[in-house]
Order: sequence, then structure tokens, then C-alpha cells
Amino acid sequence: MYKEFTSVSEIHGPLLVVEEVQDARYMEIVEIELQDGSIKRGQVLMTSAGRALVQVFEGTEGIGVGQTKVRFLGRIMELPVSEDILGRIFSGSGVPIDGGPPVVPDARMDINSNPINPVARDYPVDFIQTGISAIDGLNTLVRGQKLPIFSGSGLPHARLAAQIARQSKVLGEEEKFAVVFGALGITFEEANYFITELRNTGAIERSI
Repeated sequence: MYKEFTSVSEIHGPLLVVEEVQDARYMEIVEIELQDGSIKRGQVLMTSAGRALVQVFEGTEGIGVGQTKVRFLGRIMELPVSEDILGRIFSGSGVPIDGGPPVVPDARMDINSNPINPVARDYPVDFIQTGISAIDGLNTLVRGQKLPIFSGSGLPHARLAAQIARQSKVLGEEEKFAVVFGALGITFEEANYFITELRNTGAIERSI
């Protein structure tokens, strides 16, 4: 059950303040309906004395003080998951952006899951071969591990990241595994490069 307000009082950059809000909670997902009917999404960063501070994901352009409907959805951000998400391309909010149909989920997973007790985790044994000798020999990857790649301007980070996603495999395993590929702060040209590389090589079928 959502609660709707039209009491936006302040807008500062990507943030807006909603007055007279009751029972909003930290990280709650919000829908913002503009006067033209378009929808933006955001989340609650803070609540105090009946005021809620909301971060708007798509920016605050077009949002007017006292003229915008803000709906508090009563839930935090969740990602719909099923085997159908393999081969799909999503925005940072988990919305399909590849022109395909909406995902019919088997479950919805909270993206803010609790940390796993290291002692309770299964011992990592599934070595992932990336084909990059410096990684395979000095910084070995195992199934389930994250590999962050940070790069300065002008360095071939896109080629390296695409190569890892394209040719990674679990040795001695018949079971298929998926690569979850995420990119932050890249240009449209770089995003198109990654998509084209993964599609042309067929790696997109086991990637998200």
C-alpha cells in the first residue's frame, strides 16, 4: 500500500524534501509523478520531524515545488530474478533497457542483503580462468567473487573488462555459470562497445 503526497517543499540538485510525511523509512523506494505524467524513481535518504529527504535517481529536472505527486511505496529496492534475466541488459535500477519484455520473476531479492558471516561461507574451490595471466597467476578468481577494475583515462580498461567477461570459464566443470557485468560512470560509446562485444561472441547468453 503506497502513500501519496504533493508536499514537495525544496529541491537541491538530485535531492528533494517532502513535508508532512508519516512512517517513511530509510531506503524506501519512491515514485515521483511529474505534471506531464512521466514517472521518476528515488529513495528515502533520511526522515526527521515529518520531513523526508529523497534522492531522485533520474535527476530533478521537471519536478516542481508543490506541483509534483510523490508516492512512498512501502518497500525497499528489490531485483526481480529468474533464469530469464540471463542475456538481458538492465539499468542501474534493474529495469530492462534492451527492448525485451519485462522480466517475470521467480523471486524478488532485496539488493541490501545482510553481510554473510565469513565462517559460515562455503570454502571457495571453483577456480575461474580468465585467460589473463596476471589475474590467473597472481590474483586468482573463484566462483562468486567480485573483480573490480579501476582505470585512469586513456587506459584500455574496456578491452580488458570485455575480454574477462567474454572468456572466463570454470575449469573441469560441466555446470554453467553466469557473469554479472556492471559498469559505472562509462560513456554511451563504452556501453555500446561492451554490449556489442558480448553479443558478437555469444557471451551475452551467460551474462547479465
